[in-house]
Amino acid sequence: MVKLAMPTILLFKFALSLSLSLSLSLSLSLSLMYICDIKLLQKVVITKTWPALDETLKEMFIKTYEYEFSKCMKIADLGCSSGPNTLLVISHIIEQLSKQEHAPREIQVFLNDLPDNDFNNLFKLMSTNTNTNTKNNNIECYIYGAPGSFYGRLFPNNTLHFAYSSTSIHWLSQIPQGLEKNNKENIYIATTSPPHVFEAYSKQFERDFTTFLKLRGEEIRGGGRMVLGFLGRSVADPTSKDEFKPYTLLSETLSDMVSEGLVKEDDLHSFNIPIYGPSVQEIDAAVESEGSFNLDKMEFVFVPWVAKEDCNNYEKTDTSGKIVAKCVRAFLEPLLVVHFGSSINVDRVFDVYAEKVEDHLSVDESSSYFFHVISLTRKTKT
Repeated sequence: MVKLAMPTILLFKFALSLSLSLSLSLSLSLSLMYICDIKLLQKVVITKTWPALDETLKEMFIKTYEYEFSKCMKIADLGCSSGPNTLLVISHIIEQLSKQEHAPREIQVFLNDLPDNDFNNLFKLMSTNTNTNTKNNNIECYIYGAPGSFYGRLFPNNTLHFAYSSTSIHWLSQIPQGLEKNNKENIYIATTSPPHVFEAYSKQFERDFTTFLKLRGEEIRGGGRMVLGFLGRSVADPTSKDEFKPYTLLSETLSDMVSEGLVKEDDLHSFNIPIYGPSVQEIDAAVESEGSFNLDKMEFVFVPWVAKEDCNNYEKTDTSGKIVAKCVRAFLEPLLVVHFGSSINVDRVFDVYAEKVEDHLSVDESSSYFFHVISLTRKTKT
């Protein structure tokens, strides 16, 4: 039986580089009314990373000498959020470790998210939840909170053996500079966006992801591994295919409200969301250029817009459009409220948005998000 030991001390290491006081992590961005909706989508993405995660952990024990983990293995979950999905990740990792011939006797798990994340709730869940227990092994698991931005240093040099992150890396550290009001009615990259809008987003991702890799390269030991799952796109040219249709439909919704006099046009033209879905080429180039890691595997998975199972939050009358709208509202409502102020009728926005999504799904019911899943190895340090 796994023994869970949860120290009361949080490892505070603030290294926020965000230009917005608003949290760009999913943990703060969740609207509590709709938390179930986004958590289901996150859960689907997390489980889609299992094959890469399992293979990576297995390879670590094949290629690493027994003494490396004979005492204590140190793991970080980056952008962990504060709900049951965090428990799901920890439980799965413990289960996989217990299958290894030379399983570590102890593991330390560092749960990282921005300081506004509800770590108190997270530790309460762990103290009462038995799903993090795995039968027939003797691994002791010590769990810590590590608040701070993963675009800053979080751990001492050569601390970690393994790092994991899901549905977090696509959040940028800030809204790309140079957009001003040049993206007009679009709130993200669209097929109608000017070229410099795409370039601004791409450069911001390159800076952020390079920083992320550099810092993790300092914190992860030589030979250590990392598995990341995050939003992306399947084509190099974002104007050739609209792979972020949910954001396009929200842009159209806000444009309709401008026409009705419910939203100020200037406010819409200056609103852009700090998310970026990179291409395969951009990821590969960033990893090679930064130089700390070898890119061992890069896969992709499609995740349907609609996640329905195992949730009591949905009403029987909820259409697919409403389900998607609740999910998008969960992480974008705070951004809308901060930018547009109290004058915006958020309920009205997402009622209209749900109708637009429903119309879209009636034509293309297979609409899905594109997610990258990558596995990296820290190069041997000299």
